[in-house]
Amino acid sequence: AVVSTQSTGINRMVAGAVEAMEATVDKELEKLEKLDEDDLEAIRERRLKQMQKLQEKKQEYKNLGHGTYDTITNEKEFFEISKKSDRVVCAFYIDTSFRCKIVDKHLSELCTKHYETRFIRLNAEKAPFLTERLKIKVMPTILMVKDTNVIDRIVGFDDLGGVDNFPLSMLEWRIAQNKVINYSGDLTRPPVEEVKEKKKVTIQRNLRQEAHSRDSELDD
Repeated sequence: AVVSTQSTGINRMVAGAVEAMEATVDKELEKLEKLDEDDLEAIRERRLKQMQKLQEKKQEYKNLGHGTYDTITNEKEFFEISKKSDRVVCAFYIDTSFRCKIVDKHLSELCTKHYETRFIRLNAEKAPFLTERLKIKVMPTILMVKDTNVIDRIVGFDDLGGVDNFPLSMLEWRIAQNKVINYSGDLTRPPVEEVKEKKKVTIQRNLRQEAHSRDSELDD
């Protein structure tokens, strides 16, 4: 009898939820039916203007170098780019770091997905002022810049699972924490579970590069 009563209660709740949804749908359909040709034309016009603005913004971003992952050669360029673009992701690297090449591979993909943000890379050994002022010691270090202010950083791979084979989605989620890129997912939870197996990463190493894949220290 208890089970039957509970079942009846659940059925009523479900039925009530379905009725509420149907009522909402009916209201929306009623609104659409009442729209005349002028209303539909106004909706189309607004949509067209929105699309036009988006296209203009994308072209503006493209003119600023968005959509590409470029190597800048000096600190002056870093400051100039930070002034022109509201949101910037900058990877500090050294040529001998294998892990920097893993970051390069991922950021090369992210830059085409997130046109709203400028993606660049800078050789830390050619930026003594910035590395000293920002206390950048470990390579790679990824800086997130918003409105000319450094608001976040990813040092090495600790925030990415501490392994070389972290997925692109993990880096994207981590960068998005301070809204440096637009992100539609859940910022409170990583998109994947912790990567436990240290699988081989398919990026060819040069014989002159480090023989291990740990984060590299920048010499003083």
